[in-house]
Amino acid sequence: MDASELQAIGDTLIRLVTPGTTPKDLVKAVRKEHPGARKKDIARAAFHVIVANADQDSGKSRNLQAFALAERTQQSE
Repeated sequence: MDASELQAIGDTLIRLVTPGTTPKDLVKAVRKEHPGARKKDIARAAFHVIVANADQDSGKSRNLQAFALAERTQQSE
């Protein structure tokens, strides 16, 4: 996955994440727009967005952090 794809998935995550969104629902929603994205790619994009935007929107960053950590600790597909 190249940097532009990672950024595109990150932009999608930032737009879609809300409090209460389950990791499963978030992955499903992201895959609608990025059908080739693996869970691992989506989790990486989430960590990227957290680092890049933590100071701009702490609420979304917390939600993405919870998602990314949940996906990171699960076994690969």
